Amino acid sequence: MQLTSLDWIIVALSLTVSFIPAVLLARRAGKSTSEFFSSGQSAPWWLIGVSMVATTFSTDTPNLVTDLVRGGGIAANWAWWSFLLTGMATVFFYARLWRRSGVLTDLEFYEVRYSGKPARAVRAFRAVYLGLFFNCVIMATVNLAAVKIANVLLGWPMGQTLLVCALLNIAFAATSGLWGVMVTDFIQFGIAMGGSVAAAVYALRRPEVGGLDGLVQKLDPSVLSLVPDFNDWNLALTVMIIPLTVQWWSVWYPGAEPGGGSYIAQRMLAARSERDALGGTLLFNVAHYALRTWPWIIVALASMLVYPTVADIGIALPHVDPKLIGNDMAYPAMLRFLPAGLLGLMVAGLLSAYVSTISTHLNWGTSYLVHDVYRRFLRPTESEGHYVQMGRICTALLMVVAALLTYVLDTAKQSFDLLLAIGAGTGLLYLLRWFWWRITAWSEIAAMASSFVIAVALAVAQKNGANIPSSIALIASVAVTSIVWIAVAYLGPRTDRSTLLSFYRLVRPSGPGWRDIRAEAGVAAAPDSLPQAMLAWMLGLAFVYSAMFGVGSFLFGNNTNAILFGVVAVFSCAALVRVIPRLWPGAKAA
Repeated sequence: MQLTSLDWIIVALSLTVSFIPAVLLARRAGKSTSEFFSSGQSAPWWLIGVSMVATTFSTDTPNLVTDLVRGGGIAANWAWWSFLLTGMATVFFYARLWRRSGVLTDLEFYEVRYSGKPARAVRAFRAVYLGLFFNCVIMATVNLAAVKIANVLLGWPMGQTLLVCALLNIAFAATSGLWGVMVTDFIQFGIAMGGSVAAAVYALRRPEVGGLDGLVQKLDPSVLSLVPDFNDWNLALTVMIIPLTVQWWSVWYPGAEPGGGSYIAQRMLAARSERDALGGTLLFNVAHYALRTWPWIIVALASMLVYPTVADIGIALPHVDPKLIGNDMAYPAMLRFLPAGLLGLMVAGLLSAYVSTISTHLNWGTSYLVHDVYRRFLRPTESEGHYVQMGRICTALLMVVAALLTYVLDTAKQSFDLLLAIGAGTGLLYLLRWFWWRITAWSEIAAMASSFVIAVALAVAQKNGANIPSSIALIASVAVTSIVWIAVAYLGPRTDRSTLLSFYRLVRPSGPGWRDIRAEAGVAAAPDSLPQAMLAWMLGLAFVYSAMFGVGSFLFGNNTNAILFGVVAVFSCAALVRVIPRLWPGAKAA
């Protein structure tokens, strides 16, 4: 595929416009680690919300959605749609608590909430585990998607793609800190969404597709269904039931953590107020699910008519390494049909999505390694300028490690799957540690250790021929891990009373789990209303799901369902607007 001069001009302009904020904000980012890693806690809600959604829109995201749709129809997307429950819980139960804590990174939370050597140990371990190992594997996965797309669109080999990408990301992330990353995200999200919409429009124009009407007529109705076929119980259990009942609250993964964490917590901590933290996280969830879903799905559905089999994709891409060919490659293969100019916009959009994701991961991982390891345990008395300089060096090193890891990603995939399994079962602890004083650092250590042992045991069993369904493995891991950490919470050493009192006075969580501590701290009542937060959570879910499914129903000609979903979306949104002000003390209904 050849890009014209017009295409390259569009790509160059998008990079130039995106890089301007990084240059302009470089001096501000260099003032302190607070500015470099959390924008001085002065970011407005609309900026942190768009930054969150831009970060989770990467080069591998449309490829993943395409893989899901081609393998299991639209309903297969419940694998990630289910995480809206997690996201809305973060909005209404946890965003205010994170912002109230005032920490620089979410790992600093451990020494605010817990006490003694166990708290320090958990903070140091998770900083290295998440900031270095886990983070680099995630970035390598994103790199691999970029390599595949560049191979299809530009014919670039892996080494050339990784070199260009590394230089771009180091320039963005190391120069501007979180301020520049978020402002750049804002610009790049618009470019990426424009490219996604253009790809969907031209996918529908293919003669094999024949527009939306042709798409609906030519595909099997089961492919277009928003829910799986419940006559196939195993499919429904795997695709929808387990994600909605167990997976969303029990599995830890960056961007969809129970209770918030990683770069989502980083954005909430960067907000200028509690209201901005809540508003930004709400905007993220609305845009992440209701806005971005359908352009990707339309391209994926169209690809099923243009390239019915994986072999057809390989025939269309003869210059691509056969080892890289799979259902996920259908998305970049569909981009071949874009005309000059729009192809440049699509390349610019994919590049923008890639840079926004990687630059966030670099800043996030660096914040852990510099603030939670280097500054906390190795060199605690250096100047702010020294730590910022170490942050920039660490950013470059993380990018180099992630680029090198991309070369061995095929052999690392099993390790990556194991990393995900290791987090299974710990989610309930991350939800409850804000609301129950008995949870300790030892509880977290027990949860991580037990989930690790279970994950390794299941992996060994499956390697030796045991046929353990993924749903059974998940439920077993959640059950055993939960029993272990709850037992430790009751029977193990307790957090120092002074630490609990200090934490409560700082964060002031609601609910019966802190009743005794609340009374001892001399606080008459918690400032937040859990019943109002629960109502807001349910209204938020109703609004986003109905908006998302209403758009889908309209696109595929089901006008009755579109109207019903639309009515639910309007009423739930109106009710949510009235409920949100009641989440703060002394607030009145609108």
